[in-house]
Amino acid sequence: MRLVAGPAGRIVSGQVLFKGRDLLALDEEGMRRVRGREIGMVFQEPMTSLNPVLTIGRQLTETLEIHLGLSPADARGRAVELLGLVGIPDPDRRLAQYPHQFSGGMRQRIMIAMALSCNPSLILADEPTTALDVTIQAQILELMKDLSRRLGVAMLIITHNLGVVARYADRVNVMYAGKIIERGTAREIYAHPRHPYTLGLLRSVPRLDEARKSKLNPIEGQPPDLVRLPPGCAFLPRCRYAVDRCARDIPPLGAVSDGHDAACWVADRVGQEVRA
Repeated sequence: MRLVAGPAGRIVSGQVLFKGRDLLALDEEGMRRVRGREIGMVFQEPMTSLNPVLTIGRQLTETLEIHLGLSPADARGRAVELLGLVGIPDPDRRLAQYPHQFSGGMRQRIMIAMALSCNPSLILADEPTTALDVTIQAQILELMKDLSRRLGVAMLIITHNLGVVARYADRVNVMYAGKIIERGTAREIYAHPRHPYTLGLLRSVPRLDEARKSKLNPIEGQPPDLVRLPPGCAFLPRCRYAVDRCARDIPPLGAVSDGHDAACWVADRVGQEVRA
């Protein structure tokens, strides 16, 4: 989305392909037309994402007026419709209120309404429920899932919550040290993890069917320094499946079964242990 200012937000290389276009090749004006109109965004913390000195109504209608060219009256009508769509009661009255007058769950619903306002093709949701309690988390995730399917919008959720992934994701990309190390359908990855890191994540989750005093099975060690990555596999110091080749060569992402890829030199060994 190119929202992080430099120097921290500097893009070194690569491509971001969306609908056949490389977003990194667009100028700032071209990127501004993509943001909100074609790609929506739901941020992690709604209180810092919403402008505290502007009403909710203004924050919703501004996008509609700029991207869709709606008149102020039509934009207001669409804003009322959007607030009703995400479950905010009495939306006409609440348009005049400010972010601090809403609860955390309501603010996140407003962020979802803003992301959906211009009928985008894709919504990026960055840890959309981190700041909410468990009950509200479930409500927000069910709302996002329902709206995504009802409106035909693709949704990419960035999360560390494996429960969220299991319940709501169709396909999963597991990342470590800034790279995708395993990808496939959620069902396949949960049933047959083929990378040691994925296997470690799944084994570290508490289980209700185990004894109360059972110890968790954590991944030993610490994540690597991304500025000084080792020459081989970044997961090597924490991996109990490592072989000599792991220290020399970075494993490529390759197919381990139909529609299932993993970046591991010994993916077959990981798969055998899971099946056993």
